[in-house]
Amino acid sequence: MTELAVLPTARDAGPIERSEATSPRDRVGRAARFLATRPGLVVSVVYLALVLCAAFAPRVLAPGNPLTGIPAQRLRAPDLTHLFGTDYLGRDVFTRVVHGASLSLRATVIAVAIGLVVGGLIGLLAGFVGRWVDEGLMRVVDVLLSIPPILLSLTLITALGYGTGKVAVAVGVAGVAGFARVMRAETLRIRQSEFVEAARSLGTRWYTTLWRHVLPNAVGPVLVLAVLEFGLAILQVSSLSFLGYGTPPPAPEWGALIADGRNYLARSWWLCAMPGFAIAATVLAVNRVSRAIDGEWGRFR
Repeated sequence: MTELAVLPTARDAGPIERSEATSPRDRVGRAARFLATRPGLVVSVVYLALVLCAAFAPRVLAPGNPLTGIPAQRLRAPDLTHLFGTDYLGRDVFTRVVHGASLSLRATVIAVAIGLVVGGLIGLLAGFVGRWVDEGLMRVVDVLLSIPPILLSLTLITALGYGTGKVAVAVGVAGVAGFARVMRAETLRIRQSEFVEAARSLGTRWYTTLWRHVLPNAVGPVLVLAVLEFGLAILQVSSLSFLGYGTPPPAPEWGALIADGRNYLARSWWLCAMPGFAIAATVLAVNRVSRAIDGEWGRFR
């Protein structure tokens, strides 16, 4: 008589699962060791936390008024009283940089959201439906990729008009193609997976398969790309603001601050250097965080 193999029950597997389980203290210790070996990541996270605080609660870091100044203190070099110096009207540059984070980052968030949502939907439909839908949507994406992003943004601003909101829309449309290509590639990969084929063989409706199986598994790399695109969007928004397409003065947008200080660059270097340092540090911090997220996603993918 053939002997039947005895499968382990949940009761038998209990001690093993409890031995493999990790406590909250272990998880905190593992996270602390991970951050201890990456001081650059810690500095980037702390700096981005300060930037977010400046964007949503600027008066916590700079309680002064960014639009008023003291003419007697015009063009003062950085010191303990004015960390970033003062401009040609006696306004504190640090206060203006902190309050300008709200305008610049708001436009950046809108731009990345537009690129993520619109580009993600295009790539999801193209990769899941295929056939003529894929061909038509990807040809539109190829046209967008053939145009330099800054040139496409300038063209859209010329049609839409000036303003921070219009700059955000223009930068967002220019970033749609990148999100669409990544989402399409991930959708094609997930669509050929065994669990998707099993769902189809069971008679699951296409929109249920798309929403419950394809989208959750394909959205990860797109979110990582969104973090990386956030830094590029800051540069594009600041560039367009530097050219005068953003909110008109005296609004303290980061790009506009650099544009205002270029006439005094030979005498008062801090008018351009300090806003430029804020932009560069934010972009570098975002890139460092996105690289860390990409690495962790690749490990658990």
